[in-house]
Amino acid sequence: MKLDSRNRLPGGVVPCLLWLLTAAVGAAQEDTQHATTQDRSTDTPQAHLGAGYEFLKSNRFEAASHEFQVALGLNPKLVLQARFPLAVSLFELHRLKEARHELEAVRREAGDHPNLDYYLGRLDLAEERPDAAILELSKAAARPPFPDTAYYLGCAYLKRHDLALAEKWLRQAAGLLPRDSAVQYRLGLLYSETGRKGEAQQAFSRSEQLRQREADTDQLRLDCTQKIEHDSLAEARPFCERLFDPDDAEKLTMLGTIYGQHGDYRDALRPLLRAAELSPNAPQMQYNLAYDYFQLHQYRAAREPVVKAVERWPDLYPLNALLGAVLLELGEQRPAYEALRHAHELNPQDAGTTGSLYEVALGLARESLAAKQYDVSLRYSTEAATLRPREPEPHRLLAEIYNVTGRQAEAAQEQRQVQRLTASSSTNRN
Repeated sequence: MKLDSRNRLPGGVVPCLLWLLTAAVGAAQEDTQHATTQDRSTDTPQAHLGAGYEFLKSNRFEAASHEFQVALGLNPKLVLQARFPLAVSLFELHRLKEARHELEAVRREAGDHPNLDYYLGRLDLAEERPDAAILELSKAAARPPFPDTAYYLGCAYLKRHDLALAEKWLRQAAGLLPRDSAVQYRLGLLYSETGRKGEAQQAFSRSEQLRQREADTDQLRLDCTQKIEHDSLAEARPFCERLFDPDDAEKLTMLGTIYGQHGDYRDALRPLLRAAELSPNAPQMQYNLAYDYFQLHQYRAAREPVVKAVERWPDLYPLNALLGAVLLELGEQRPAYEALRHAHELNPQDAGTTGSLYEVALGLARESLAAKQYDVSLRYSTEAATLRPREPEPHRLLAEIYNVTGRQAEAAQEQRQVQRLTASSSTNRN
């Protein structure tokens, strides 16, 4: 069963979505890999998540779905980190019943979200349930998670033969996705149904031109990727640079994503910077740019775009993790703590974020203790001890706080904990 005549998401949604998904290990990826290496095991939830994200990069949805299922088997609490991308993978594989099962499970566990409304609406549309699709997609359209939300809502109204609302949303989609052939094709169908033959012919003609352009772009993307993988970046660059269109955010994002996926963050910067200029209100574009700046260690430049993205999507884990990492590199400890703490709340399983939050909390605990802000230091030290229960240092700080505040029994208890954890650490090293 075809989900859509294009067999793909329009307007560059797949690259943007996958850039976000694959960055779920994001700025903390090195720490996560380090933690995995220390465990000397690849059979961890983080390892399978990382593999799943890697498969998503190359649209290998079958392999990705397997990795996410294994991750969930090891840790069923990975609702947003594994179950949601599993649902997306199953959706792309046209396994609609399974995709719905996973999406509804995510909704039960994590609550409502525009991303869920969007995908459930698209499932309803694929299953010829336009009324249900309109209900879900209307909720998504209030805060569109992807640029093609209006397109699918227009399609749902068109299926229900509500032509006035179909035209409203399809025209909005045409403004958001001016280079998408399917939008023009649907407008052609709409105009035909309302007897506007001239407008219909123009829309169909425009659709065919754009379809050919999309085919040419796909071929350029394929040539670029193959050249990078089989030859070298230097030899691939002339092929890849054909994707550089200073007026097309989709092609620019595609080019920047390809470069970034192959570790060429310097060449990725120019197209991603231009894409962000063309789409200043698109959080995906701002995130892509900020992530690239981060990889280039240009942390001050990364700050503004990632702040913009977080303002638009305050509860998306990769954005908060990246913001925390950027602020940490800039020495802004307290704002970094707030961002990392929120990222940890959204994804408590990520070892990299946990490690970064532990270090920041510990640093703030020491700073507050030196300033004789004992209540504040107590709070940070307690959090650090919770984040890393096997580390003696937070308990050493707690013992000191209790000593200077006259709570001798608790100080003695914490000192015993320090001795126990220190001895345990020495035994493990030996």
